Amino acid sequence: MIQPTKDLKRKEKLAAFDRLLTIMDELRLNCPWDKKQTLESIRHLTIEETYELSEAILENNLEDIKKEIGDLMLHLVFYSKIADEQGAFDIGDALNAISEKLIHRHPHIYSDVEAADEEAVKSNWEKIKLKEKGNTSVLGGVPKGLPAMVKAIRIQDKARGVGFDWEKKEQVWEKVEEEMQEFKNEFNIEDASEIDKEKALGEFGDLLFSLINYSRFIDIDPEEALERTNLKFIKRFQYLESEAKKDGRNIADMNLSEMDKYWERAKKL
Repeated sequence: MIQPTKDLKRKEKLAAFDRLLTIMDELRLNCPWDKKQTLESIRHLTIEETYELSEAILENNLEDIKKEIGDLMLHLVFYSKIADEQGAFDIGDALNAISEKLIHRHPHIYSDVEAADEEAVKSNWEKIKLKEKGNTSVLGGVPKGLPAMVKAIRIQDKARGVGFDWEKKEQVWEKVEEEMQEFKNEFNIEDASEIDKEKALGEFGDLLFSLINYSRFIDIDPEEALERTNLKFIKRFQYLESEAKKDGRNIADMNLSEMDKYWERAKKL
């Protein structure tokens, strides 16, 4: 039974959602910019908002996370409004569709299927998806347009969902070392002769794929790990720029040894 305070909070949430729907109706009717938008015209904006939410999450900035969730919610309501005008579906249809899908894909909650752990849940999920979409391949549901690293993660997750995976992390690390050696063979740093770039490209891809695979076994999100390193590099490089400027220096006129002194100081922050 829902507690009175919980029931009140639910009504407040529903009222907030209804307010957004009302504002969307008004904007679509009265705002020149909003009236012009199509499904295609706001697509790139949605992608930007998704990355902004991702950045806020990495920075653990809850205030920004709240803001970016609101921005993304607006886009979802916008798409649904446009589709409603075209007689295709409305926001209610979209919400009911996801609710039905969640119920269908969680038979261990809403039916009599048993799932003792997370792996069993994932396995059931992939098998159900395969039947739903009529895919001839487990990997058929991986979107072609995903960034390469995210796509690699999804491919490996889906293969794991049907049991095609390494048993121990030690085995995966052996594969990483094997791929590293193969890459070194193709790109010998002590050999100045021109390499077979196409072959080296393939070997480097194999190395990255194996490292991403290993990350799953030690519970590291490689996308998050790389983005954290990107942010760390940006912070340190901007420190280098600002500190050099304070000393009346321009990094474009400095050699690597001079810049490295500032870089070492930035690493200690």
